[in-house]
Amino acid sequence: MRASPMLRIVGLLAILSFYPWVFGKSLNFGFALVLFAGLATSWDIVGGRAGQLSLGHAAFVGLGAYTTVLLWQLGGVAPWWGVLLGAALGAGLAAAWGWTTFRLRGAYFSLSTIAIAEVARIVANNWSGLTGGPEGLSVNELPTLFGLSLFSRVVQFYLALLLLGVALTAAHLVGTSRFGAYLEAIREDEDSSMALGVHPAQVKLAAFALSAALTVAGGALYGIHLSFFEPHGVFGLDLSVELVLMAIVGGMGTLFGPTLGAFVLLTFQEAFRSTFQQASLFIYGVIIVIIVRYAPDGLTGRLERLSRKVRHGRHPVGPIA
Repeated sequence: MRASPMLRIVGLLAILSFYPWVFGKSLNFGFALVLFAGLATSWDIVGGRAGQLSLGHAAFVGLGAYTTVLLWQLGGVAPWWGVLLGAALGAGLAAAWGWTTFRLRGAYFSLSTIAIAEVARIVANNWSGLTGGPEGLSVNELPTLFGLSLFSRVVQFYLALLLLGVALTAAHLVGTSRFGAYLEAIREDEDSSMALGVHPAQVKLAAFALSAALTVAGGALYGIHLSFFEPHGVFGLDLSVELVLMAIVGGMGTLFGPTLGAFVLLTFQEAFRSTFQQASLFIYGVIIVIIVRYAPDGLTGRLERLSRKVRHGRHPVGPIA
């Protein structure tokens, strides 16, 4: 008998909570694993479940980083309040963004998301008086959270773990709700879903706003972790594509697929960066091609099929004599 999804979420978080004590010398890598798992899961709410292939989610990562740091530096707003304000701002931006672009479908929608994210990057790059422009923005001082330093890698890890827990819980609740059924119907056939009384624009906007709010929170953590960042690093297209690849490799539209994809890709990336420095990106690309070729529905789907074979065995096709 399989454990319920919520029990599996709690179990995963409990296992990951031991990471700082077991791999204390690799906290930067552990933070990246957990944070990007949360970001990929957040993206999947709109990308995997609603079928809206956004290639501009880095806009929300950058928004979270800049909003949180600037609110503290210019207004003295504590980062935890900055995260909440940034999440609200991100949800509002997603609503306006979606209202403008959800009329487009397929590749046209994806291209529009790239354009909007690039506009955000260009604005941040040229608004030097506020964002520091191409010279970037640094944060050297932050208030403590319950006496804990936000610059502590251990504290950052557990905050990222909290974000992953929230993102997984949100994905589970969406996936098991009527709202999730609407998203799936829209993903499979938007015109037919409209005939059944679903309002695609409203449902997709809600999913986009939720995805954006969680991504902004992750962006705030990312900015604090980096301590110094510039527009290309937090608004770049490569960051958006990385989140999409994690979800695709792990399994789009599944609860743990994006998390698995983040763990696999980042682990390979880290291993090959240190072992094959010159050819690391090439090897990384080859691995992605192999995974997509032999596991078109993601690693989660592949593992699920193998699990069924183990549990039930192989049955012959056709009538049994």
